[in-house]
Amino acid sequence: MTAPHDASPDGPSGPSGVDDAQMLTALVRLRGALQAATLPLDLPGVEEVRTSHQEMVDQLEDYVIPRVMTIDAPLLTVVGGSTGAGKSTLVNSLVGRRVTEPGVLRPTTRSPVLVHHPDDGHWFGQDRLLPDLRRVEHSTNDPDALQLVASDTVPQGLAVLDAPDVDSVEERNRTLAAQLLAAADLWLFVTSAARYADQVPWGFLKQAADRSTAVAVVLDRTAPDAVQTVSTHLARMLASRGLKDSPLFVVNEGPVDEAGLLPPGHVADVRGWLESLAADAGARAAVVKQTLDGAIRSITHHVHPVADAAAVQVDTAATLRHEAERAYERAAADAVKATADGTLLRGEVLARWQEFVGTGELLKSLENRVGWLRDRVVNAVKGKPQQAERVTVAVESGLELLILEHAEQAAERAEAAWQQHAAGVGLLAQAGPDIGRASRDLRRRAERAVREWQGDVLELVKAEGADKRSTARFLAFGVNGLSVALMVVVFTHTAGLTGAEAGIAGGSAALGQKLLEAVFGDQAVRGLAERARRMLEERITGLLDAERRRFTDLVDALGLAPDAAEQLRQAARRVDDVRFAAAPKPGRP
Repeated sequence: MTAPHDASPDGPSGPSGVDDAQMLTALVRLRGALQAATLPLDLPGVEEVRTSHQEMVDQLEDYVIPRVMTIDAPLLTVVGGSTGAGKSTLVNSLVGRRVTEPGVLRPTTRSPVLVHHPDDGHWFGQDRLLPDLRRVEHSTNDPDALQLVASDTVPQGLAVLDAPDVDSVEERNRTLAAQLLAAADLWLFVTSAARYADQVPWGFLKQAADRSTAVAVVLDRTAPDAVQTVSTHLARMLASRGLKDSPLFVVNEGPVDEAGLLPPGHVADVRGWLESLAADAGARAAVVKQTLDGAIRSITHHVHPVADAAAVQVDTAATLRHEAERAYERAAADAVKATADGTLLRGEVLARWQEFVGTGELLKSLENRVGWLRDRVVNAVKGKPQQAERVTVAVESGLELLILEHAEQAAERAEAAWQQHAAGVGLLAQAGPDIGRASRDLRRRAERAVREWQGDVLELVKAEGADKRSTARFLAFGVNGLSVALMVVVFTHTAGLTGAEAGIAGGSAALGQKLLEAVFGDQAVRGLAERARRMLEERITGLLDAERRRFTDLVDALGLAPDAAEQLRQAARRVDDVRFAAAPKPGRP
């Protein structure tokens, strides 16, 4: 018997020892790096990369890592192929008794069946091969279970696994078949004269060739007069697809007995080849090393597109975050500016303020005279406590509306920016239709924040006037009156009003400034206004930051690690380094 091509007993996953330990460590780290390199964003072409990514993780967990840990385990031969090719009948005939049920109805949904020598049962525990499949010892239709069957007719050192159809109309069957084939040391691929040219099985065989997986092909249920023609054509197809050294066996069409078995002579070549392989420890090791090294090489080769995709995911997430942050930074800046440029000192706020301080002759004197006395200003104020409260209410309403308007604008801008990216569209869909509007509870939170700021202003005035509360000027205005005057001064901090507004609102604000100066003095008023302005800015910024997090939390929830791509590349390079270090060197036995 000739072992499959490219087998080397001294390959990278050679006899147990330091090389295996180093390889195992490197592979475990590679699996961790793959799991960390998530691809949650729906970007163009990402679906194909996700599939490749999952296949690599699955093969590491189902086959590569368990096989490196148990390099001396029996050779696992997975019998796969097309619907109706006769896989189960072939397995039963090779074993010599019915161990797996052929499917009468299609698609057949049942658990895969692994047949092994009784002394080899310990190799196939839950912690070894295919750890996601529950172990059972009875027939079941559960595709998440692996049925173990011990049989003396299977030689020690060999196990045979009957897999579902690779072209089943049942997606779960196709997925399981692919998973089982990826966990095989040797593929025994079964086809028939009617199905050997089907596209789906050749897709799997191409994967086998790309990975250097050991493959043998069985042309099953073939009429004697068609054997020469079909087998010749099939051999040419195998050679053209990189599988020219794969053994090709022919099982002639024949009757099955009451147990559903083919005549022993029909499967003698296949059985004899498997038995000779099981009896030759060197040949078995060569097959395992060929398939294992091919799987490892294929994984490290396909890591780099995944790493590239992971880097794009991180960059895209950063772009989406930046777009949202920019929208809300602009909103915060505009809102803060509007609180200081006189925008708020109009409409209801201006009307209530004028009721409090009085206009008429006093305002006219402010417009026409510069050298008036502070005492006259004090004496001219007509404000009552209830009128100060009306100013406070108007200020509260005006600030709430301003915050809501800018939050709405920021949400609209952030949504529009995300709509320009495929990944952003996906995240917006997850967030729901209200993401492009301000939060429903923002009005309540804004109301609370404004009231808290007004309370801060009140406390500032109380603290500053602690030693002035008995003075006539302080008593004339009261804490509430001085507080609303300070708010008005804050609202014209940058003196942004122009034209007629400057004459009315600006003059009224100047009056508030004079009222405060009459009580506290110039320097104190400047300090009070600056502190009150900063407090208001913090409240507004805090509210809009909370709104911004509705977008940025979507990005954070992706769990993307900024260094995932580089960690993945380094892990792949480490695996390759171990492979190359363990590979035979020229002149070395």
